[in-house]
Amino acid sequence: MDDKFPLRTAVERAWTVHLETNQGVEPADQRRCLLERYLTKKWQGGESDPDELTCHGLSYLDRLGGEIC
Repeated sequence: MDDKFPLRTAVERAWTVHLETNQGVEPADQRRCLLERYLTKKWQGGESDPDELTCHGLSYLDRLGGEIC
């Protein structure tokens, strides 16, 4: 089994929900990269539940709003 399965699952779920609920966001938007980095840090910090990671990811994307760093 892939050790990063919870992380990959959470990124995909959070990004899919974000795309569906925010018109005008492109699938290749820079925020996806920011999301992946953010959730990777959470995962490396010990969070391994894909549902929890997904919630963290959605909250992070909401905080980002329309900002692109």
